Amino acid sequence: MKLIKDCTIIEVASVLAGPAVGMFFAELGARVIKIENPLTKGDVTRSWKLPVEDPDMDVSAYFASVNAGKEHVFLDLTSFEGQEKLHQLLGVADVLITNFKHGDSQKFGLEANVIREKYPKLIIGQIEGFTFEKNRTAYDVVMQAECGFMSINGEEDSGPLKMPVAFIDILAAHQLKEGILLAYIDLAISGKGSIVSVSLEDAALSSLANQASNYLMTGHVPKLLGSLHPNIAPYGEVFNCKDGYTVILAIGNDKQFQNFCELLQVPSRELSPYVKNIDRVENRENLASLLEPYIRAMNRDDLMEKCHRKRIPIGAIRALDEVLAKPAAKTLIWETIESGVTTKRMHSVAFRVKSNE
Repeated sequence: MKLIKDCTIIEVASVLAGPAVGMFFAELGARVIKIENPLTKGDVTRSWKLPVEDPDMDVSAYFASVNAGKEHVFLDLTSFEGQEKLHQLLGVADVLITNFKHGDSQKFGLEANVIREKYPKLIIGQIEGFTFEKNRTAYDVVMQAECGFMSINGEEDSGPLKMPVAFIDILAAHQLKEGILLAYIDLAISGKGSIVSVSLEDAALSSLANQASNYLMTGHVPKLLGSLHPNIAPYGEVFNCKDGYTVILAIGNDKQFQNFCELLQVPSRELSPYVKNIDRVENRENLASLLEPYIRAMNRDDLMEKCHRKRIPIGAIRALDEVLAKPAAKTLIWETIESGVTTKRMHSVAFRVKSNE
């Protein structure tokens, strides 16, 4: 990680996607300088607060989630003085991260091709909105709608729903991190910088995975299935247990299904229509009705323990307070002081690297 620790990154980005990239490198030891606009009192997410947060503090929980470990410099990039100070920083920087609205790079004097000519070793990482519709304002929920995610997320009664986190922003941030790391490797070999760009739209579309392939290969347009999986059953079915807790199944093959039914003591004569996965997918509503009373007769932890013993995939649907009390979550909680405020967030670096020594 020595190369990253020697790296200086300038982040001219706000909200979530760009700042998430900056914080990733800050966690790895890079010096990350975040440029904020003094005319708007900094990154807009400083003001995105829950009702329980102090309205007078200039740090919100949202802002803290992706802005730890950075230096904060306030510059008016519409002014000559602000641009001059930014260029002084770029002269010693390795990476520039931006997520401008269309036209802002020209307004701030930060057109990528011009910057690259002036700083040939600089890696420029850009996050854009729509791939071709440059004039459209792109927010995460707009992308979830436009790129098909909302059309398959939700249930018939609920209608389309967005993910409760800015899912597309996070996907785009991961894409840009990977591109910058590849460009950094290339810089070490060739001595030349690169322009790495990703649009929120491309990041979303590239993540449709099996849902896209289902359509591209069969013409199947997925509908609102809630947590259900279009190709596997019972996978995504949610059941209430005797003690009021809920569980979700993720049974991926016929053997797991057979073991699960044996565990529940479902009479074999009732299972003949559901032996093969394709039959279970076709008759999943009847199957859920069959399993429901057997699961409802058991307490959550007892059911899960028995499933774990037989390696049957099952999950407890846990509220966030229960989730963040788990040992794995505790190891990822990162506490820092930002502007005199104690802040916490989850580490964005989840991988572990062990060097061969």
